Amino acid sequence: MEKRRKHEIHKQLSVGEVAQRSGVAVSALRFYETRGLIHSWRNAGNQRRYARDVLRRVAVIKIAQRLGIPLAEIHDALSVLPEKRAPSAKEWHQISDRWREDLDERIDKLTKLRDQLDGCIGCGCLSLNTCPLRNPDDIASEDGPGPRMFDPQ
Repeated sequence: MEKRRKHEIHKQLSVGEVAQRSGVAVSALRFYETRGLIHSWRNAGNQRRYARDVLRRVAVIKIAQRLGIPLAEIHDALSVLPEKRAPSAKEWHQISDRWREDLDERIDKLTKLRDQLDGCIGCGCLSLNTCPLRNPDDIASEDGPGPRMFDPQ
């Protein structure tokens, strides 16, 4: 029994240990926790503790952020993972499947931007009805004439 308890305690990480091992600031870990991206509990001494699998979650969060995935989408993806145990490889794969289509679309948009950026910056037209990057196929005209906030997501 004592050996098992000692092993369970060893599996817990303090907020400082998670910060050091993940390369993420303690303040960021607290922020992630307030957003429901990671979870901790308090021990008898009221110190925050994390399961070891939080290191993988933090790594996924950082990678997803670097890819431009908003925290709300990261939260939605991570919310399907179990909280009381380490996620399986199959469960992690489900998250990557969820993001694959979105990432492919982002890649397509970035490629188009890269390929057309010189012409866009150099043209000086500032025309919403002819700009292939800002207003492809003149989709802004569907809302009628006049000024409007425009973001062709």
